[in-house]
Amino acid sequence: MKKIVLSAIFVAATAASLSAASFAACATCHGANGEKAALGKSEIIKGWAEAKTVASLNGYKAGTLNVHGMGAVMKGQTAKLTDADIADLAKQIAAMK
Repeated sequence: MKKIVLSAIFVAATAASLSAASFAACATCHGANGEKAALGKSEIIKGWAEAKTVASLNGYKAGTLNVHGMGAVMKGQTAKLTDADIADLAKQIAAMK
């Protein structure tokens, strides 16, 4: 039982750190709380609705979105994101106030 509890705690801690880490790459340009216009060009993403973030990230990933001329940069940033990663990022961004 002790091993199961410890395993559950480890998985939860790992998931939490992955969630925090997943926005870390975004924070380089968008700021720790999504408060910056990336490279002085983008919209401030802080507090965006989850649906808007999901649609934007999927558009960049597919190469069909090029807002503010950032399509190529964002395509590279989103290339390895899974649907779960995108959903997680959308939740994090929506929660930023």
